[in-house]
Amino acid sequence: MPETLAAWLQYLETLHPKTIALGLERVAQVRQRLNLQPDFPIITIGGTNGKGSACAMLEAMLHAAGYRVGCYTSPHLLDYNERVRIAGQPASDAGLCAAFEKIEQARGDIALTYFEFGTLAAMQCFIEQSVDVAILEVGLGGRLDAVNVFDPDCVAVTGVDIDHVDYLGNSREAIAFEKAGIFRAGKVAVFGDPDMPAVIADEAQRIGAELWRLGAQFSYTVKQQQWDYRGPRGARSSLPFPALRGSFQLNNAGTALAVLDALKEKLPVSMDAVRRGLVEASLPGRFQVLPGRPQIILDVAHNPQAAHSLAQNLAAMPPSGKIFAVFAMLNDKDIAGVARALDEQIDVWLVAGIAAPRGASAAELERVLRAERVKGEILVFAGVGEALQHARYQAAENDRIVTLGSFYTVADAMRVVAHGVTGTGDG
Repeated sequence: MPETLAAWLQYLETLHPKTIALGLERVAQVRQRLNLQPDFPIITIGGTNGKGSACAMLEAMLHAAGYRVGCYTSPHLLDYNERVRIAGQPASDAGLCAAFEKIEQARGDIALTYFEFGTLAAMQCFIEQSVDVAILEVGLGGRLDAVNVFDPDCVAVTGVDIDHVDYLGNSREAIAFEKAGIFRAGKVAVFGDPDMPAVIADEAQRIGAELWRLGAQFSYTVKQQQWDYRGPRGARSSLPFPALRGSFQLNNAGTALAVLDALKEKLPVSMDAVRRGLVEASLPGRFQVLPGRPQIILDVAHNPQAAHSLAQNLAAMPPSGKIFAVFAMLNDKDIAGVARALDEQIDVWLVAGIAAPRGASAAELERVLRAERVKGEILVFAGVGEALQHARYQAAENDRIVTLGSFYTVADAMRVVAHGVTGTGDG
């Protein structure tokens, strides 16, 4: 068997002919063989955008309350260990390798995808490390996603927008149906967007879940320097704004508080822990503003809804000079929609290829931007590293550089900033 985490990860990529193969039968069989029976509460979070932020805030608030929290998210930016956190720290190489070995021994001839293998390994780690609560972020959709093999005590869907159309459908209603697949009978299902597709309520009623919707069962109000939350089981007043930037983060924070509301008997969380968690939560790559001049902003926005939120954040910042966009995306995303959402904010587009599966070439990005007639200048580079280095050389002190479009894009940018190297665009 592989002996290092890097060797294991390389091996996992060879086990299934498809990168994504939705369905619970395979992972459920292996779970049964491993006898993975968590005895702690499970919170499952889905949504097109915002689920990572909701997970980060829940993790921070529960950690501040003294709970030993397991949190499973994806994808990672730099190190696989980021996906599995226990008590606020990434899982160790040794712990992950030991979990992978147990799964490999149990699976027999059942072919698991990379994500399915990783999901089982995360739960194996959480059980062995005796966490008090586990937060599971849905990888894709919900109904057929590997995390859905574990029954949650509460679920949340942060919102629904068009993304992953090849797997989930090309309408909000079709995608919402897939995301509602994590609902459970007799359990609270939180929906964190006032604009709720009708199928969410239909599925909650059909399954027998208790639906809490933002703007109906729970809500928040903004005051000058603070905000208040009101929910079915209480209120939280005079709260600090989340450390995660953007006005839309209040939707995610409200969603996280509604989850805590639903689980307050099992997992009571004090006001002090809520306040600490809100200001201590961090999520690299989500409107992450790096120190220094010119200012560099990292954002994994890879669909129009996320790009629109990024544009709002940029527009709300104090006036500055030019905005340079280091831009690289995957070719199965709505590149044109992202460009339209950001067009008014960007003065110079520095497009780059991603040398990864489904990576769009720089030429393809340039073609789409020109077809959209974006107002900014367009420059073409082989990789994200070269584009970012050029932006740093050209930008004046008061200019801004926004690196966006995918996790691969932001990961390459992080390497350039951390090591001063020119990235290859290979994510």
